Amino acid sequence: MYTILHNTRCSKSREAIKIMEESGKDFIIREYLKEYLTFEELKDILNILKIKAIDLVRVNEKIWKEEFMDKEFTNDEIIQIMIDNPKLIQRPIVLKNNDGVIGRPVENIQIFLNTK
Repeated sequence: MYTILHNTRCSKSREAIKIMEESGKDFIIREYLKEYLTFEELKDILNILKIKAIDLVRVNEKIWKEEFMDKEFTNDEIIQIMIDNPKLIQRPIVLKNNDGVIGRPVENIQIFLNTK
């Protein structure tokens, strides 16, 4: 079973849902702006994606630019910033077991589906 971390207001995220539906694969949708991720869940996702926390941050978001840009943070501090401001989390993210992909570009999702 696949899980997609989804933001209904994001066009790329909506495209990802369409790709998942067209694939015929079973998946669940987690609207992470309504059903918040925990610190441990986000840390696990980073481990699955094999990236640092900063690589999952939407650095062009206004809140990042105004409050956090040009400051130094540890990986755990950045995770906490994303937990406190989930809008900063890149989306969509598709996960299955201990593997996953960020759907930017959305073609990454098709590649992921074809290899899992």
